[in-house]
Amino acid sequence: MPSEARNISYTVTEFILLGFPSRWEIQVLLFCLFSVTYILTILGNMAIVCAVYWDLRLHTPMYLLLANFSFLEICYVNSDVPNMLANFLSKTKAVSFTRCLLQLYFFFSLGTTECLFLSIMAYDRFLAICRPLHYPTIMTTKFCSHLVIFCWVYGFLWFLVPVVLVTQLPFCGPNVIDDFLCDLGPLLDLASACVPIPGTVLICGTMSSLLIFATFFYIIGSYTLVLRAVLWVPSASGRRKAFSTCSSHLAVVLLFYGSVMMTYVSPGSGQAEGMQKFTTLFYSVMTPLFNPLIYSLRNKEMKEALKKVLGRA
Repeated sequence: MPSEARNISYTVTEFILLGFPSRWEIQVLLFCLFSVTYILTILGNMAIVCAVYWDLRLHTPMYLLLANFSFLEICYVNSDVPNMLANFLSKTKAVSFTRCLLQLYFFFSLGTTECLFLSIMAYDRFLAICRPLHYPTIMTTKFCSHLVIFCWVYGFLWFLVPVVLVTQLPFCGPNVIDDFLCDLGPLLDLASACVPIPGTVLICGTMSSLLIFATFFYIIGSYTLVLRAVLWVPSASGRRKAFSTCSSHLAVVLLFYGSVMMTYVSPGSGQAEGMQKFTTLFYSVMTPLFNPLIYSLRNKEMKEALKKVLGRA
């Protein structure tokens, strides 16, 4: 990078997160609305974690993965929602450069971990339905623990390179982000307003697309095989149980990947103004809220375990 670019990269010490510009009364209303959403998300996912922990019948790989996924959702909403809530009541709506980059790293690392968890959960259902005789010997508690550790570690390593590249970009003056968090696309747009950065955009876009499409097609492929196996199940009750278990996970996959693909397949490509913040809002705030409902309403064992949790509470 030229010395001029390195010199101007330090002129921006903070960013302005516009969030959802509106009158003060609307800002307070949005703060109350998303505060309730945030609390319900935390309580719903925490209930699933507690249900799996307290109910010994749920100490199986499927539910252990679900408990870790719910804990991941708690971490995920904490990476962006508290800052968004504070932004609603802030007059300046400013965030420091360092804090912005830290939020970018944790938000994307947790998102990467979620993609990996969804893939592992699809693999678990594939083994349970398509390889039922081998399932107990393959998906042991030890192997399940190794998969969980892999998701967390690899999730926080995958996006390290793009974040390091973003820290080296020249932010020479424009510091207004039309979003409620420090997202990759808007940051690349601000940097490209100073100097051309085709290499960084290509690397970030390639890594995002590779992760999204690799995990998505793996999940779809797994469920194609699962669907084929379910159709051969002789009993109607067995087919219903298999469909019920898999449809919950597939609904979460479609909700998450549908909005993620609209946002990160080509970051910094100049999407419709204001569109990115709403797709980001959907998968980062609304999807973690829906997940406990999706997984509990269609699962008899989980509903019984949640009743015990509520009884203890």
